[in-house]
Amino acid sequence: MSSGVQRSRNQIFFGTGAQKDVLGVGFRPRHVRLMNENGITLEWFDHMADASAFKSVAAGDKTFVTTNAITPLNDGFRIGTDSINGAGEKIHYVCSE
Repeated sequence: MSSGVQRSRNQIFFGTGAQKDVLGVGFRPRHVRLMNENGITLEWFDHMADASAFKSVAAGDKTFVTTNAITPLNDGFRIGTDSINGAGEKIHYVCSE
């Protein structure tokens, strides 16, 4: 039987404008939420395809993106070239298993 403990991790990283692997989380995430300081958010759940996410922008528009977003990895996640990942952008994240 499971212990019922759910691990989570929150940190920041800086965008590169290019694909970036965020490692050291300690587990393969089942949920990842990213937000940069311009108000763009990406959110991925484990039933979604790799590189996809729900996206919200500061103006309030919401879309489902199918490329260049979030892909889970064994020890973290990969962020694609979506606009949230601008070079030098401070990106906050929380992920859980």
